Parts: sequence; C-alpha cells; structure tokens
Amino acid sequence: MNTITTHVLDTALGKPAVGVSISLQQHSPHGWQPVAQGSTDADGRIRDLTPEGLAAGQYRLIADLGRYFAASGRETLYPCAQIDFVLPEGGSHYHLPFLISPWSWSTYRGS
Repeated sequence: MNTITTHVLDTALGKPAVGVSISLQQHSPHGWQPVAQGSTDADGRIRDLTPEGLAAGQYRLIADLGRYFAASGRETLYPCAQIDFVLPEGGSHYHLPFLISPWSWSTYRGS
C-alpha cells in the first residue's frame, strides 16, 4: 500500500498555512470519488489523511485556498490548488506539499 502526506506553506508570509481544508479523491470508472478530508494543523500539516494506505491508482489532492486567504482578508487568483498524481503498484511513501501565495502556487515530491 502507498501512503501520502502533505503540508501547506504560505510563501508570502513565510510560515505554515493553518486551517487549509484539503480533500483527497480517487478516480474510478464512475468519476472522482472522495477518499478523505482534513485541515492543516499549526504546522501546516495533515498527519493522518491516509492512515490505512492507498491502493495503486489515480488520485488528486484539492486545497481550498479561497477560504484560507479570505479568512485573513487577502484576495487570491486561485480559489483552489489541485495536485493530480498516480500511485504505482508496490507501495511507497509520497509527500506532496503545496507552496502557496495569493498569486501563485506550486508543488514537488518531498521526502
């Protein structure tokens, strides 16, 4: 089984993004199905998004950036950020962080 973790860093403020809602979905023959949901903690992390592990397949993480930026009175161009990824057979750990600001966002495979 595969495991994933994520965190969100607000690069405009230079600190973790607290309270960002993130949902995990899996692609199936019937479309995208919800798997898990959580909110980032004081360190910008969701530590237990997939405690059981994930089978091979196509997934996406969706971060609700609009609500996060609105809570601090900042406007944003991106109401959400979405990472689409494929998990292989065999099982491994994938850390997929979001680096966000009101006018940009990016990701990478972390450790």
